[in-house]
Amino acid sequence: MKRKNIIIIGAAGRDFHNFNTCYRYNENYNVVAFTAAQIPDIDGRRYPKDLAGRLYPKGIPIFSEEDLPELIKKHKVDECIFSYSDVTYQKVMSVSAIVNAAGADFVILGPSSTMLKSTKPVISVGAIRTGCGKSQTSRRIIEILMSKGLKVVAVRHPMPYGNLSAQKVQRFARIGDLEKHNCTIEEMEEYEPHVVRGNVIYAGVDYEAILRAAEKDPSGCDIILWDGGNNDFPFYRTDLMVTVTDPHRAGHELRYYPGEVTLRLADVVIINKIDSADPDLIQIVRESIAKVNPKAVVIDGASPIKVDNTSLIRGKKVLVVEDGPTLTHGEMKIGAGTVAARKFGAAEIVDPRPFTVGKLTETFRLYPEIGTLLPAMGYGKQQLLDLEKTINNTKCDSVIIATPIDLNRIIKIRKPNIRVYYDLQEIGDPDLSQVLDEFIVKHKLVRKKK
Repeated sequence: MKRKNIIIIGAAGRDFHNFNTCYRYNENYNVVAFTAAQIPDIDGRRYPKDLAGRLYPKGIPIFSEEDLPELIKKHKVDECIFSYSDVTYQKVMSVSAIVNAAGADFVILGPSSTMLKSTKPVISVGAIRTGCGKSQTSRRIIEILMSKGLKVVAVRHPMPYGNLSAQKVQRFARIGDLEKHNCTIEEMEEYEPHVVRGNVIYAGVDYEAILRAAEKDPSGCDIILWDGGNNDFPFYRTDLMVTVTDPHRAGHELRYYPGEVTLRLADVVIINKIDSADPDLIQIVRESIAKVNPKAVVIDGASPIKVDNTSLIRGKKVLVVEDGPTLTHGEMKIGAGTVAARKFGAAEIVDPRPFTVGKLTETFRLYPEIGTLLPAMGYGKQQLLDLEKTINNTKCDSVIIATPIDLNRIIKIRKPNIRVYYDLQEIGDPDLSQVLDEFIVKHKLVRKKK
């Protein structure tokens, strides 16, 4: 039987997982290439042979998504598998049109084909867009479960931007592990908040191997918590699905792929940021939930901010640095840094664009809608250097750092600066404690004495 030639269209994450679960050992298919989007400097590399398996002794090349039509024709491709997240339905179907026009079928894989089964109960946290508050929700769930005497091991959606072979299975239990695994800013922002709170988090490339390692973690494991990325649905079969929505982007929950999938899968939906969102926009989100998932438990949530020294904000001209992906493909126009600047009386939010250098200048060219906020981009050493130089170039009185990590630890900021902290706070009933108590009873989990 002739093997079907396929291309997996991705962005260094879901694409590798789809390959590993559906195609790696499937002799009916021949994966001729991956294509890459969203993440800089991914194309031009190769999915290594030690991860690709016996059917691919030379590994699999990775090309830019721009090359897709030519690749389809050159390799006589039968099917293209769309495998990345946080894109509009218009974007998905635009890629479909490119694929179909070049002569190939357009395929999207669903949960049944790609979810792995754990031996432990699984709680998953997803969202309808990047930047809704998944990480703070995951931290809140873990804190509640730990307070009840349960061991939780987190597994983060993939962010493998370095040596893929070395990143097959990564375990983070202490700050030193971030340096050990050569983490980017984007990775540190997800892993560090878990580590400093005392829980273990896994990530990498091979999520079957990662799952088995997490289940047998030396610190113990009662529950696996899937900490999602972008607005993707989980890689693991889920016993409790929590989806976070964002009224600052009301309506996006029904317009972005696969965010609507996570909304429809949810057992619990959190409406986050209601402390800073317009009531009319909050109502739009409520109506969307009622329309597509009326059986879900709805929890109202806020993201209250705190800072250590408001004098560095009040009356000052401030540069606001926010999480990079949230501002770029997440399209956020307001983050915790902006909220802090307004709340504590900044005189002005300084526009960083006249002061950008290198890859950050390119980022603003690709995402002009970012406006007067500075994305903390750090996918590689050059981006880190460009971020450091841009911050120090900017004519401002002080810098508001609204990223989940302390940038001072990895770059040298030569200006007065202050961090913004934020966590999830449930408002009223129901709340996560009530939901998790029911989960514990249902799965007959034994609470350990402290």
